[in-house]
Amino acid sequence: MVLIRDLHLLRRFVRIRQMVFSLLSRLRISENTLMAVLAVGIGLVAGLCNYAFRSCIDFFRWLIIDNGAEITGYSPYAWDASRLWALAFPVTGALLMLPLFIRYKEDMAFGFPRFLETVNLRGGRLPLRLMFTRGISSALTIGSGGSAGQEGPIAQIGGTAGSVVGHLLGMSGERLKVLIGCGVSGGVAATFNAPLAGVFFAHEIVLLSTFELSSFTSIVISSGMATVVSRAMYGDIPAFDVPAYQLVHPLELLFYALLGVVCGCLAALFITGYGKTRDFFGRLRVNPLGKPLLGGFLAGCVGVLLPQVQGNGYEFIEMAVGNDVGWLLVTLLIIGKMVATCVTVGSGLPGGTFAPSLFIGSVTGMSFGFLANLLFPLHTATPGAYALVGMGAFLASVTHAPMTGIFLLFEMTGSYTVIVPIMLACAIGTAVARHFRKDGIDTADLAARGIDLRAGREQTVLERIRVQEVMMHDPEILPEAMTIRQFLTNHHSPRQTIFPIISENGGLSGVVSLHDFLGVAFEPELLDRITLGEMTTIDIPSLAGNNSLAEALIIIDGTTLDELPVINPGQRNRVIGLLTRSAITAAYHRAMVAQSLTT
Repeated sequence: MVLIRDLHLLRRFVRIRQMVFSLLSRLRISENTLMAVLAVGIGLVAGLCNYAFRSCIDFFRWLIIDNGAEITGYSPYAWDASRLWALAFPVTGALLMLPLFIRYKEDMAFGFPRFLETVNLRGGRLPLRLMFTRGISSALTIGSGGSAGQEGPIAQIGGTAGSVVGHLLGMSGERLKVLIGCGVSGGVAATFNAPLAGVFFAHEIVLLSTFELSSFTSIVISSGMATVVSRAMYGDIPAFDVPAYQLVHPLELLFYALLGVVCGCLAALFITGYGKTRDFFGRLRVNPLGKPLLGGFLAGCVGVLLPQVQGNGYEFIEMAVGNDVGWLLVTLLIIGKMVATCVTVGSGLPGGTFAPSLFIGSVTGMSFGFLANLLFPLHTATPGAYALVGMGAFLASVTHAPMTGIFLLFEMTGSYTVIVPIMLACAIGTAVARHFRKDGIDTADLAARGIDLRAGREQTVLERIRVQEVMMHDPEILPEAMTIRQFLTNHHSPRQTIFPIISENGGLSGVVSLHDFLGVAFEPELLDRITLGEMTTIDIPSLAGNNSLAEALIIIDGTTLDELPVINPGQRNRVIGLLTRSAITAAYHRAMVAQSLTT
């Protein structure tokens, strides 16, 4: 019965798809026009999803923290025993999430790195239920006081909406990827009321800076429509109420450059700590359902000491940029927020790292601003100004996405004056972070598993295949002592254009190509005098059987040959095969076909 029902649904989708494309054909609507129309719809959906998601966060906060405070007398800023109730709130959120962990195990493990991998390497097919499972679970994490952000989840929710629309219309892989980017940009733009930041978030972080004018146009349209929905729901107000920014003295640019260095170093520390925390929870030998409970408990422990780390921290960010916080507190919160975020998201509780990055950047900038103001009071702005620039610099550093940080700050402040300091801090911070950590926080987990998104699908496919899997086995190998006449009179393998030459001890001494014989084949007096050893090209690279095809292709590209010998280094460089460029191409095409059939 289930199979029959699925077959009926499939036929219904096919009919709808045929009707849609038939209508488009009659109306003579071009593909770019269709993408623009779809971008409008996806942007509207992303804006509505943002409203629903934020409403869920508010609901769970009211349900768990606000009601819990009324029952227990919990007060986050009172130094008494009531603060210990902060331990219970994140654990309660994790407990309420357990049915989702049990029923939708795969969806709950589908964090932002998996989302990026699916979009860029696995065809971008995302199930509709992901909008609900990730939305509800992330809202529970944030609403119960877990240290996480809503931007990663809303990007996944919007991206899933784009994927579902593209899948129903039978869009190709690249077009489907653009529609996912439309949903991502719409979700982020609606969250911050910042359409440009949404566009660059989608391009830099999700689509990895793959730029096409047609895709850029669709993403801009979607981001704008989502912002319209957000402003209709919440009014035309920025995500943070920040004071007017001003540059007090040109010398301040040196301080902002130094702030970029500090943010870059701290971002590398945050990425490393986050990765080690994930590894710790991954190796922890406890029931998988107990890991998010432990993460919630540890986040609650930090919340007892520093209640400001709870939730997304938006309220405290406004206090920081408004100069309404003391130096000691913001300095402690740098490490406190890092630890709380690592144990929350690293334990498997759903949530993003975008908002925590803004929080850490604001307290880092404010702490730095206090010091600069103390040393150079006549040449520096208030600490709140440094908190503002620190937000963008740390975000850019930790995500390796400088344009996102620059335009987010520009849209939040609406000031052209902030552009130069934020560009300087973001560029320097990103460069420093990349010096210590090649990958940003969203791709570091994938890099640890050997997946390089920026190299693309082709590079990843080639890295998974070993040379020994596709090499020519038992190639014809010739001794150094063989003369040219002996070579010409023997029948040789038509599969080879080069022949490995071995020494007396059986090791590889070089190769001879058929092209090498052109100069002596018509000189009869030389045929018995010259041996293959004398004609051997010695300085030729060789491959090992355990090399990847990606490594092999780089080595072959560095030579004038289309074939290279494969050796076993453990046996005196004994030749075990021959790898050709055509074999690499054939293996790649086979792998791509197999992968497309499974995604």
